[in-house]
Amino acid sequence: MTNWTCGVCEANGINIHYLRTSGYKPPLIALHGLTGSGACWIPLARALDDDYDVVMPDARGHGSSSAPLHGFLYRDHASDVIGLIEALGLAAPVLLGHSMGGMTAAVVASQVGTAIRGVILADPTFLSPQRQREVHESDVIEQHRRLLSLNLGDVLAKARLRHPHRSPELVELITDARLRTKISAFDVLTPPNPAYSELVSTIRVPILLVIGDKGVVSLETAQELQNLNQRLRYERIPDAGHGLPYDQPDYFAAVVRSFLRSVAAS
Repeated sequence: MTNWTCGVCEANGINIHYLRTSGYKPPLIALHGLTGSGACWIPLARALDDDYDVVMPDARGHGSSSAPLHGFLYRDHASDVIGLIEALGLAAPVLLGHSMGGMTAAVVASQVGTAIRGVILADPTFLSPQRQREVHESDVIEQHRRLLSLNLGDVLAKARLRHPHRSPELVELITDARLRTKISAFDVLTPPNPAYSELVSTIRVPILLVIGDKGVVSLETAQELQNLNQRLRYERIPDAGHGLPYDQPDYFAAVVRSFLRSVAAS
């Protein structure tokens, strides 16, 4: 991490904070999920650092990025990423997104055509309309509000108990990110989400969809999306839930690296 940098750029009218491995290497933009931060990608970036310039932004309302009064829907997040690409002058980056970041990456990819080299969707929030309503009407915001009233030690202790198989480093990074997530960031859960089938069908670059066996995107959905767009291939990671980059970090890194090599060769 000796050459890594932290920076802030203005994109889409707000300040986006990012962590970056830097160097004159092919760029990879890693987009985290709701309640995450760019720093949650540190272990993956470390695994890819030798060959890629990994850019890890904090989404609006997360980490050290701006938290405007409104504008937390997927179109806003996507505009932020497009602004980040322009502000940093990133040529033909690959997009990687997990959960909320996966849906954001799909929206960006559907808009920018071949200005990116490829897109990796790690269990993106491809939810049915009914599931979107259920999540939006659940107590997830109240849970977060209660969490924000606790101290870091208590939250960390609970997270370690809940995820005993995750590395201590990852648990700390995820917990820190969660406690720095603004309540307004949860506006992204407001239905309707972009129609994911339409998004995927319009993407014109190679797509890797990574799913777990206990995640959001089912095997059936992955197969349906592959039929919609022949550029899409999917990889299923065993013993992984929605948090597959955290549940199986080595496996996930290997899958990502394989895809990155394939798009570089094409």
